Amino acid sequence: MLSALRFYWTAAKGYRLRPWRSPYIRWRMETFFGLEAAPRDARTFFRLTWRERARLMSFFNWADVRRGEMQRKRSSPGLSGAAAEEKTAVTATGLILFLAVCKFLIHLYAGRHYGYFVDELYYLACSRHLAWGYVDQPPLIALVTWIVRHLIGESLPAIRFLPALAGVCEVTLTAVIARELGGNRFAQGLAALAVIVAPGILLADNLLTMNAFEPLFWMGCAYLLLRIIKTGNQRLWIWFGLLGGIGLENKYSMMIFGAGLIVGLLLTAQRRILASRWLWFGGAIAFLLFLPNLLWNIRHHFPFIELQRNIRNSGRDVALGPLVFFVQELFVMHPLSLLIWLSGLWFFFFSKSRKQFRALGWAWVFTAVVIVTLNPRVYYLFPAFPLLFAAGAVAWERWFARQNFTAWKVAFISLLIVTATILAPLAIPVLPPEKYVAYTTALHLNPPAIETHKVGPLPQIFADQFGWEEMAATVAGAFNSLPADIRAKTAIFAQNYGQAGAIDLFGPKFGLPPTISGHQNYFLWGPRGYTGESMIVLAGQPDDLNRRFISCQKVATVYHPYSMPYEHFDVFYCRGLRQPLEEIWPQVKKWD
Repeated sequence: MLSALRFYWTAAKGYRLRPWRSPYIRWRMETFFGLEAAPRDARTFFRLTWRERARLMSFFNWADVRRGEMQRKRSSPGLSGAAAEEKTAVTATGLILFLAVCKFLIHLYAGRHYGYFVDELYYLACSRHLAWGYVDQPPLIALVTWIVRHLIGESLPAIRFLPALAGVCEVTLTAVIARELGGNRFAQGLAALAVIVAPGILLADNLLTMNAFEPLFWMGCAYLLLRIIKTGNQRLWIWFGLLGGIGLENKYSMMIFGAGLIVGLLLTAQRRILASRWLWFGGAIAFLLFLPNLLWNIRHHFPFIELQRNIRNSGRDVALGPLVFFVQELFVMHPLSLLIWLSGLWFFFFSKSRKQFRALGWAWVFTAVVIVTLNPRVYYLFPAFPLLFAAGAVAWERWFARQNFTAWKVAFISLLIVTATILAPLAIPVLPPEKYVAYTTALHLNPPAIETHKVGPLPQIFADQFGWEEMAATVAGAFNSLPADIRAKTAIFAQNYGQAGAIDLFGPKFGLPPTISGHQNYFLWGPRGYTGESMIVLAGQPDDLNRRFISCQKVATVYHPYSMPYEHFDVFYCRGLRQPLEEIWPQVKKWD
C-alpha cells in the first residue's frame, strides 16, 4: 500500500486530486494495460484500477525495487555491481567487528564484579575430577574449566574470559547466518545487535556455564545446514556431525535442536538431503563423540534422568505454562526484539523467495514445543533465538529497502540501544548491590524467578554470587580452633555443591581440606577416607545431628546480607559418628 501511495504521489504531480487527467498516468496505463486509450473520466479510471488491482500492486512493487536500485547506484558512483557488493561486504565486516568488540568489552567490564556464581564453583570442582560424565551435565564444561585453570588461572576475570569470547562468536555467527539468508549490511548489523541487547543472552555470556557455549553448537549446525541447502555440498554433514557430537558433550539439549533440524527437513522439500550417505557419516561421528558419556551414564544408571525426576517432584522450579513462558521470553530477549524474531518466523514460513530454508523454521518451532512440553526453564530456548534474529533482520532489511524508511531504521536502532541500556543492569552486574536494589525498585522491574526459593534483596542470579569467601572464612575459624591432631582427621561436610565448591576454592588459603558432600557429583567422589569421628557440618539440623553423633555443638553462623536466604545457616562441630561414614554414605545422596 505504501509503495502505491508513493508512486501515486510522484506520478500524479499537478493532478493529485484528478489523477485520471494526469498525462503521465494516462501514458503509463496505456502502456501497462495495452489499451488504445486510457480512461478519460473518474468512474472509468477507478473501475479499471479496482479490477486490475493485483497487477497494479505487482507493478508498484517492481517500481519500488527499481527505485532502490537507482538510489544505490547513485550512492556508489563509478562502482560496478560486483565492486559495490564487495564494498558493502567490507563495510558489513567492519560493522560486525565493531559490534563484536563492544560485546566483548561489556563482558570484560561486568565479569569482574560481584563474585563467583554458585555453578562456577561447582564446575571448578568438577575440573579437579575430570571424567566422561557427571551427575548433572556432560563432561565438556569441566574440561573447558580445566583448560582455563591451567592456562590463565581461576580468578574471576580468567574463568569468565571464554564465556565472553563465546558471546563474541555468537554475535558473529548470527550475522553470518543473516548473510547466508540473503542479508546485507543492515540485516547483518541488526541481527548482531539483537543478540547483544537481549538481557537473557547477556546474562548467559557473563558466566562460566554450559549455556554460554550452547548457542555456538546450535547455530553452528544451523549454519552448516544452510550451506548444505544452498551449495548442495553434502560433505558438510561431516562437520555437522563433529559439531553436534561436541555439542552433546556440552549439554544434552543438543539432541532437541538436532532432532528439530531433521524434523524440519522431513516436513519440507529439502527432505531429499536426508538420502545422502554423508548424513549417515556425520551421524556416526556424532554418535562416536557422544559414546564415552553414554557409556558413563550406563555404568552409573543414568543419574541425569534420576536428577531430573527428583527436580520435577520437588517443585523447585517455577511452573510455567506456555503463555507465561513466552511472555518471559519476550522480556528476556528484549521486548522490542519481538518485532525481529516474529518477523524471523514469518520469513521462514511465508517468504516465497526463501522457502528453501523453511526447514530451519520448523526446527525452531519443534525445539520450542518440546522445551515447553517438558519442564521448561526460560533460558532453555535462548540458543535458538539467534536463528530468528538473523531471519527477522533480513526480512526487515527487505521491507525497509522497499519503503526507503531510512529515518525509521535509525529511530528503531536508537530505541533498541537506549532501552537495552536501561535493561542491562537487570542481567549483568554493572551496578553495586545497593544501587541495583534502588534501581530496580524505581523501575519496578526484576528478572523472572526460575526457582521457588525465597530471595533476599537481590534476585537469585545475583545473590548466588555473594557470601562464598566469607562462608569459607567462617568455617576456617571453626576448623582452625581445633587441635592439630584433631584437624588432621576432621571432615567438612557441605549440604550443596555451592558450599562445597566454595570451601574447595577458597579453603586452601585458610588451611582447609577438600570438603565432602552428598550433593550431585560430590556424592560420587565419596567420603575421601574420612571416618566421621570428627566433622564440621554446614547447615545441619540439630535433631538429626544429635541422633547421628555422640556429641554435637554449634560453633559459628554464616550470614551475608546479599546472599540467598537458604545460605544463612549455623555451623556445627560433631564428634563420634555412630556408624562408619563409609557405611551410611548412600544415605547422604542428594540429587536435586
